[in-house]
Amino acid sequence: MAEYKFKGNKRVLTGLVISDKADKTIVVRVETLVKHPLLKKYIRRRKKFMAHDPANDCGVGDKVQIVESRPMSRRKRWHLVQILEKAV
Repeated sequence: MAEYKFKGNKRVLTGLVISDKADKTIVVRVETLVKHPLLKKYIRRRKKFMAHDPANDCGVGDKVQIVESRPMSRRKRWHLVQILEKAV
């Protein structure tokens, strides 16, 4: 995959592909650990992002890296940077 040039301060997230049914679009689930203010325990938060996959390379279960970009549709504002790990 080609090296992606970052322009400005863009957020880069790493997550797991949970859907690749749409054409040139993947749904990525990103997990973050957040410390609870009162209980002081770490809680796992999950959020889904729709990302642009121009070559339809990704499959369900792949670990990918996505970056912020301009809006491409109503819910799609992320772009695939690279596939870190392919699913078996």
